[in-house]
Amino acid sequence: MKKRLSRIITRSGDKGSTSLADGSRLSKQSARIEAMGCVDELNSFVGLFLSELDNQNELYDSFLRVQNDLFDLGGELAMPGNNLLEEAQWQSLEQLTEHLNADLPALENFILPGGSRLISLCHVVRSVARRAERRVIALAEQEDVNPASRIYLNRLSDVSFVAARWLAKANDEKEVLWKQRPKPQL
Repeated sequence: MKKRLSRIITRSGDKGSTSLADGSRLSKQSARIEAMGCVDELNSFVGLFLSELDNQNELYDSFLRVQNDLFDLGGELAMPGNNLLEEAQWQSLEQLTEHLNADLPALENFILPGGSRLISLCHVVRSVARRAERRVIALAEQEDVNPASRIYLNRLSDVSFVAARWLAKANDEKEVLWKQRPKPQL
């Protein structure tokens, strides 16, 4: 692999703008940069989740693939017009969701993000994926964005929710269920 970055501190962003891969500059608060930042944050949380997951767990390779896909998505956002994610990637997440969900009991109540640290981190991945999806959709309302990328983030949130439930079952942990407050009596 050839060198890509020789200088980290460039000072070029000190006034609130940053460069895209083509050298064009955007405000750091633009919709594109916000979407890129959310995808980067999501990738970091997937990395944190993986750091807690046993690498022998059947989810490990799938979420490692997710990290690579998210890096591609970040590259796609940094290079407008380049579509790096394809239908096969979100379909893979869909298949994983169906596989993990097959032996889970039907939902009878809302599940709170909690339980073990590992399950909680999986829920963080889910919620940050939803935020990244919202930011990519906001960008898509202004500019062309690869539809496969929007779908991918939606499927990632779905698979993360099901993976949290699957981990609870696999580790014989109870899911944290929402308990509705009793209505006050008048």
